[in-house]
Amino acid sequence: MSNSKGALLDKLRKAVTECERDLSVESAEAYVELKEDPLEALEVLTNTIQEVGDGFGRGELWLPDLIGSADAMQGAVAILDKEIKAQGIKKEVTGTVVAGTVFGDIHDMGKTILTTLLSASGFEVTDLGVNVSAQAFIEAVKEHTPDILAMSALLTTTIAEQGKVIDALKENKLREGVKIMVGGAAVSEEFAEQIGADGYEATASGAVELARTLIKRK
Repeated sequence: MSNSKGALLDKLRKAVTECERDLSVESAEAYVELKEDPLEALEVLTNTIQEVGDGFGRGELWLPDLIGSADAMQGAVAILDKEIKAQGIKKEVTGTVVAGTVFGDIHDMGKTILTTLLSASGFEVTDLGVNVSAQAFIEAVKEHTPDILAMSALLTTTIAEQGKVIDALKENKLREGVKIMVGGAAVSEEFAEQIGADGYEATASGAVELARTLIKRK
């Protein structure tokens, strides 16, 4: 297959769909060398990962498929983002998000998938990683003033940390300025309501739609 613009966009679609990170990186690098619009390639990646996410939501794909596609996309996005900044292009931002897995929890798979899908959907995401303390969340909200704070907890022993962060936001008079969405295997909609979160979603693809809804409510 040639390295024409159209061929490279097809390769990017294939790379994400088939979880081929190396192909994704190679195709993004070749695309950048063509001096074509990086936003167009980013849009192709966005649409492709959303299709993968939708397939997962319908039960047509498995979690490893979603993880592999997200990883492949991240490889290409890193290259395209660098080119976007080099060209001084302004990306349209849907909203800003600070995300992290709560203190005591080192699981980042679900959170990483979420941040990838959010970034692909036009959100500017600051990923704090795992085992994030309430104070670290507070400092990040102060620094980045995000539209949304997204917290993940996989373990039943760590979900209470989500409530602690919300309480800390109230104590620091930051709660009114940010929407809070929570998720993770141990979290439920009932628990989210109990701790005063603004929304809960069980899947990463659903969480992207929730994020869009929360932005509209601001």
